[in-house]
Amino acid sequence: MSRRLRTAWRLLREFAGERAYEIYLEHRHRHHPGEPVLSEREFWRHHVDRRDHDPRSTCC
Repeated sequence: MSRRLRTAWRLLREFAGERAYEIYLEHRHRHHPGEPVLSEREFWRHHVDRRDHDPRSTCC
């Protein structure tokens, strides 16, 4: 896969929110090393619950 295509794919996934868990893991490992992290399932459950209960978390 070409570099441009990989970059475009990564940006598209990020825009669609598909990289949210990866970004969460990167943040936790960088800023909170050694602390436990949520499983992917727990992360998405929390993410959806937060979105459902906080109307400011959606764009429209």
